[in-house]
Amino acid sequence: MYKTAALVLVLGLAGVLEALIPRSEGSWGVNLSAPEMIQSFGYPVEVHHVATRDGYILELHRIPYGLSLGGYRDRPVALLYHGLYGSSADWILNKADQALAYIMADEGYDVWLANARGNRYSRAHQTLDPRDIDFWDFSWDEIAEFDLPATIDYVLPTTGARDLFYVGFSMGTTVFFAMLSEHPEYNDKIRAMAALAPVAYQGNARGLVSTVAPFINQLDKKLTSMGVGEIFPNNELTRSWAMKLCDRNSLLAVFCRKILATIGGPNPDELNRDLLATITAHTPAGTSVHSVTHFGQLITSDGFYKFDHGPHGNLRRYGQRQPPSYDLSQVRIPVAIFAGENDYLADPRDVELTERELPNVVQTTTLASFSHMDFTWAVHAYDYVYRHVLDFFWNYRN
Repeated sequence: MYKTAALVLVLGLAGVLEALIPRSEGSWGVNLSAPEMIQSFGYPVEVHHVATRDGYILELHRIPYGLSLGGYRDRPVALLYHGLYGSSADWILNKADQALAYIMADEGYDVWLANARGNRYSRAHQTLDPRDIDFWDFSWDEIAEFDLPATIDYVLPTTGARDLFYVGFSMGTTVFFAMLSEHPEYNDKIRAMAALAPVAYQGNARGLVSTVAPFINQLDKKLTSMGVGEIFPNNELTRSWAMKLCDRNSLLAVFCRKILATIGGPNPDELNRDLLATITAHTPAGTSVHSVTHFGQLITSDGFYKFDHGPHGNLRRYGQRQPPSYDLSQVRIPVAIFAGENDYLADPRDVELTERELPNVVQTTTLASFSHMDFTWAVHAYDYVYRHVLDFFWNYRN
């Protein structure tokens, strides 16, 4: 009886919200895939698939050339890797003159956009089904160990390049650091790295995530015991609600903005409200519960560790009771760091700890007002970040 009453109440509230929310004419890009959005701006796009050693099928999106310099020819290769809840769309959701994928294509780069296992575009496996919890038995450890090396080893022979430029945002930096710690031979395949909102140490994280982090292991066990392996999936329903709730004309759009600020930090002047529904329709893009848990573990620790399976699980997996640390000293390629003072997830104090251990940081830029999400969505992303990324890479193009 109580369950029925609760269901009626939820449905009733949903009906009230539906009535309160104005009918939107539809926000641009909400129902388009990343390749379709790229095409809509007139850029060429290719879809590629690569299999990892443990059987996941990853989808890569390529912009081989830009509008200003058309045609295939020798170009430096750039690989862009998204954050925890993101996808290849992270790099194309902004206006064309503020979205890094288009900017780099027009600057003469062969641009590749990665998609980690489990997100909207990489939900395939050679034997496992996403409806099976075994599909979701991974954290970002596995993304670093399998996904990123497989992606690099596919992109380089496909393009004929010896090495590539790398741009990582948030988790895209985490998995890069972890990969080179375990496989330092990949330093030879990277020319330079731009680290946007880098995340390794996270003990000073603020906001909503720091409140939840102390309970993250219990939440992980509870969800796993219930057969839940995926968190924040991206589907037609979530995209529909994003358009209804976060459209600029919605009465509830203020809550969308508040949620983003609570998670990543406030910077209202840099959020394009016209694109908010598009942003929230594509992000979150889906990931595993364990990946979220892994970052929660970093927040409650003082190091940069592999996934903590508990003392007994660690003994089985690592041969020791504590998870091993990643070694940032193995990241030998030139690194440029871009951080934000208002970033709740990559706090400047944690970024400084990371910078101290990286042996070849050649430039650090800290932006006074930037929050976490601004590095991909900011109104002035080009002026504050991307033109400096291009200048940094230019020093290593020849």
